[in-house]
Amino acid sequence: MIDSNHCPSQLKVTLPRGTLNLTYQSNPDVGNSYDISDLLDFAQRINPKRAFLFVSKVLGRHIPVAPSVMRRAFSDLAGLIPDNLPEPILVIGMAETAVGLSAGVHQALQSRYPNALLLNSTRHAFADPNAKLLATFSEDHSHASRHLIYQSDDKQTQSAILNTKTLIMVDDEASTGNTCKNVVDALQAAGLNQLEQVHLATLVDWSLDSAAELQDTKDIQFFRQHLLAGNWQWSDAPNPNPIIMPSLDTTAAGSEPVLPTGNWGRKPTLDSISGFGNYLANFWDSFTRKFGDNATLPKRILVLGSNEFVWLPFLLAEHLEQQTSLQDSDHKVCFSALTRSPIAMGGAIISTLSFRDNYGLGMTNFVYNVEPSAWELIVLCVETPTDSVDDLWKNLDNVLIVSPEPSF
Repeated sequence: MIDSNHCPSQLKVTLPRGTLNLTYQSNPDVGNSYDISDLLDFAQRINPKRAFLFVSKVLGRHIPVAPSVMRRAFSDLAGLIPDNLPEPILVIGMAETAVGLSAGVHQALQSRYPNALLLNSTRHAFADPNAKLLATFSEDHSHASRHLIYQSDDKQTQSAILNTKTLIMVDDEASTGNTCKNVVDALQAAGLNQLEQVHLATLVDWSLDSAAELQDTKDIQFFRQHLLAGNWQWSDAPNPNPIIMPSLDTTAAGSEPVLPTGNWGRKPTLDSISGFGNYLANFWDSFTRKFGDNATLPKRILVLGSNEFVWLPFLLAEHLEQQTSLQDSDHKVCFSALTRSPIAMGGAIISTLSFRDNYGLGMTNFVYNVEPSAWELIVLCVETPTDSVDDLWKNLDNVLIVSPEPSF
């Protein structure tokens, strides 16, 4: 609940299809105190299920942000998770928005819980017929509601998953609590019958006073960790324009191959950065081939992940930020990502680019708040072949496409 000993703040957000009234408080247990303006902006979904969207300012998903800002949020959220949790521990992240957040939280937690496993949900089915699903669940309000969770090929790892005692579910925000309940139900049905604790770790938790309040059931204790919390009320505008949502709800494997990048969480893993060394080498190889052996990094760099492939690209952006900060303070490195999420112009969204997806799913992808000419170098990171990328990106002189495919 919101702390009644402190006066909560209120905010009214007017969007074309209605009004969002927010009551909120920052978490006093966070060393770096966050106000709502530090964490969120607001926009309108192109989605009849829910008309509004909380747009994170620290995830690098729809608003470009410095990797150091993202890292601080990852670490601050991980720092709220208690010591002495019962093990085995499973950290699970929600596709597509929170797969980088979950990896960042997991990496920070490993200083205290070195055996904690990371597993992200996904909407990209494995083309390998030997890949086995652990569970599926639905995110009811999403533009793509069905999620897949894969099990491990390793017997010891899979045994640890099935014997999980503490589940740490990581998401960018909770607005009702329903997704957390759906995940727990799905995992229990899949055989995780040793669960003792569930921790819902979110940047912002709007579900504290909702009808879907999580309860301690089936001998499981539920806890919440967040940087900011509150509740929301939505009021429809009179006679809002009808919404036609693009067809995006697919978990099929696309026609383009998903190339090896290591395991950063689509299957259970202890080491989410195992593939980063190779991907970093691919970046430098592509950079020198395009700009020459003696080229130096430009002053304004934007690194773009693609859909769920954001963790290794984030690590690349963080590496470049650290490298350029050693040169001079004029350098700027930001991170953002391509997405299948359809968002209307206005509010937090000041520009939109649309293009075909690089997975061969035949759907439209988007990038928001990116003006290509504002950056000296855009590093577009994909896990598919370079040729899978839309010509919009290939035709820009300042775009460097980094793929795991072999160089020639």
